[in-house]
Amino acid sequence: MTASRREFPASGLAGVGTASDADDEPATVECLDYGRSFICNTSDHNAVRFWVESRTILFDDQAGTQDVIYQCGSCKSENTFAKQNLLMEDNYDFMPIYGGEDLLILRRHADARDRYRELRKVKQVWGEPVLRLHHGKTVSELKTFEEIRDVTATDTPLVAQTEITNAKTQLRCLMEYPVKTMNIDRNNSIWQVDTGPVAFPDLTRRFDPFVDSVRLAFAVFNAADFCDFVIEQPTPIKRDDQEVAQVYHYSNPVSFPARNRVLSVSDK
Repeated sequence: MTASRREFPASGLAGVGTASDADDEPATVECLDYGRSFICNTSDHNAVRFWVESRTILFDDQAGTQDVIYQCGSCKSENTFAKQNLLMEDNYDFMPIYGGEDLLILRRHADARDRYRELRKVKQVWGEPVLRLHHGKTVSELKTFEEIRDVTATDTPLVAQTEITNAKTQLRCLMEYPVKTMNIDRNNSIWQVDTGPVAFPDLTRRFDPFVDSVRLAFAVFNAADFCDFVIEQPTPIKRDDQEVAQVYHYSNPVSFPARNRVLSVSDK
């Protein structure tokens, strides 16, 4: 099925724990199965398929609206379908981030450049996108150290959900992402998620298009009520206290009050 902007949020949001009242608990828990979720494009010149790496749901509690952002996995800059020399000489990381009718493209070169962010209309790049999204058939919230420890020791996928709120702007977001790295300290009964990248939105103001609010970040947490982020941004490279270059790098860690959940996800 071809997905328009209006259809992007239709993903069972009542089940992802996004109630504005912190005391409300959802009746069910839902999340994407990140091993089987893709965005397929329909252009004849390149019907490219991208893996969905994270999902961010933006809530405007003032307007009563919600929008969904899908951050896809990175690839490298290429001479697509060439007969030889398939990789560009001045190579860079390439990442598409879908937000309804709009597409944010990130190009990370060896040094920081003005062309790092580009906004395009989705249909103008690879045609109408088709969302091939799958949800976990069995999703369980892991609430204790013992539950997290035991599932971490198996091959069961883990997914995290992190919700943060800006009370001043009445904007909030729920970031959902596969847990690629989980740390377990058996001696002291401590666990810690360290994973990314995730689509981290700026909630200090409203953006148009809304996908322009996103920066990439890595999320780290070991409790239910806060999350630390290190956000990709222009970062100076210094030699003898003199700036010699700038690169896009994950730097300047920040911490936010948050609502975190760790989920186990099965397709059975």
